Amino acid sequence: MNQFHRLLLAPAIFGVVLPTLATPETAVANEISSLNGREAINNYMEQQEIDELKAWRSRNQVTSVNQFSDVRPTDWAYQALTNLVEKYGCVAGYPNGTYKGGQAMTRFEAAALLNACLDRVTEVTDELQRLMEEFKKELTVLKGRVDGLEAKVGSLEAQQFSTTTKLKGEVNFILGGVPDYNSDTKVGTPPVAVGRQDRATFNYDLRLNLDTSFTGKDLLRTRLRSGNFTAFSPFNAGDSLFKLDKASSTNAGASGVGGIDTLSIDRLYYQFPVGKQFTLTAGALVRNTEILAFIPTAYRSQLLDFFAVAGTPGAYNKVTGQGFGAVWKQQVAKGKGFWNASLNYIAQDGEISNEGIFDSDGSLNTTAQIGYKAPNWGAAIAYRNGTTGTRTINANGKANSNLSSGQSSNSFSVAGYWQPLESGIIPSISAGYGFTDISGGVAGAADSQSWYVGLQWDDAFVRGNIAGVAIGQNPSAGSGVDDPLSLELFYKFQVTDNISITPGLFYITNSSNQVNDKDLWGGVIQTQFRF
Repeated sequence: MNQFHRLLLAPAIFGVVLPTLATPETAVANEISSLNGREAINNYMEQQEIDELKAWRSRNQVTSVNQFSDVRPTDWAYQALTNLVEKYGCVAGYPNGTYKGGQAMTRFEAAALLNACLDRVTEVTDELQRLMEEFKKELTVLKGRVDGLEAKVGSLEAQQFSTTTKLKGEVNFILGGVPDYNSDTKVGTPPVAVGRQDRATFNYDLRLNLDTSFTGKDLLRTRLRSGNFTAFSPFNAGDSLFKLDKASSTNAGASGVGGIDTLSIDRLYYQFPVGKQFTLTAGALVRNTEILAFIPTAYRSQLLDFFAVAGTPGAYNKVTGQGFGAVWKQQVAKGKGFWNASLNYIAQDGEISNEGIFDSDGSLNTTAQIGYKAPNWGAAIAYRNGTTGTRTINANGKANSNLSSGQSSNSFSVAGYWQPLESGIIPSISAGYGFTDISGGVAGAADSQSWYVGLQWDDAFVRGNIAGVAIGQNPSAGSGVDDPLSLELFYKFQVTDNISITPGLFYITNSSNQVNDKDLWGGVIQTQFRF
């Protein structure tokens, strides 16, 4: 019987039957008879059907998909049915405890299921609405903050100088000195005294990196640098055993003795990936140690330059010039150890047209490295070949700082480190050994060897602070030359995420910078700002 027939018969039925009944249904009949019009009666009956459906669903609603005897975990729709039953509670089975999932569904059954699930969604929506009303004030404050943040972001995007370039900076203030260091050094013709070098000085080293990326994976780096260390400072002189890692000179004075500090381009190179395992680098100003997979050391005081290159400055000589290189890293799961290999070629004087980037007189450096890096240890072997004019760290500073005419060098390095997985009383241990063989020429640099051992404690006394000690033999020619030993102690205070203060003490025996190779000590307080 359709809805239209119901409406036609309802008045007759109600008129004949209802007056004779004395049951609870009498109240229902009276309620219906009080309705005025077919539409009201129709709405009433539809509501009754809905109430009956909800009552039936409540009696037959299941709370777990396991209540259906014919539903198994191997069924393709098992997970979807589980969500509907246990999460939304809008599925009922048949009275015999079955679901009959393979049976076709009528449009009426589909409508009933959809209606039940929509009722549950409405209930959840009502709960969310109540929560929104309860936390209305907090949400208003949060919305205001988000709006303010969006406005600031919009302002930054409108005012930024580039959409592809980020500025990263580092400034180092260095207060320190080396008592009893040479005080009679003279330069020029006729020689002119440059003053005493045993006084405490206060210098700076500034580095500004402009990092540009066009794809999100490549890097065009332009680095600007300035520093007021003189060329004859114990902390910057090329042959000084006290040379610091963070000491540069961009002094415009003659021979770097004094003058106006300038800002110069210190790096200019481009790196980009090729596939998932290779990274290529090419640049007009690039350093060989920056085209390596890693430097095999966990000792990072950032003080004496000798310890910054794993105690093997022959192979890792930090030469800068024109060149290119490639780094390969084995592709492994995150957190796993991987093999790596690096190869680079740097010409110190490759920009000079009468020498050129491929001429043997252009101070050529070819460096190769093979290593393995695990989560808490690493090791590598390295080799570097140098030609005439190449910068080299010579035996105890007694030879020229560069290879003389006709000379070539072959430098080897074996270095590695281990560090505990968690910081504590056990320090990280780093060690390295290097050897340099010089051939050709009649005078100049000599064969040498070096080694070092470094210990470093992370989170020393206070989380974020670092303490360390290192000892090593600087490049020494051995026979006929006293071996210089360097000792370094440091403690790094991490004041904030961007500011650190590092006091350091040094003691070096048989320093070749002095008459009679006497022992010297020195110290610095290095304050670093990063932004």
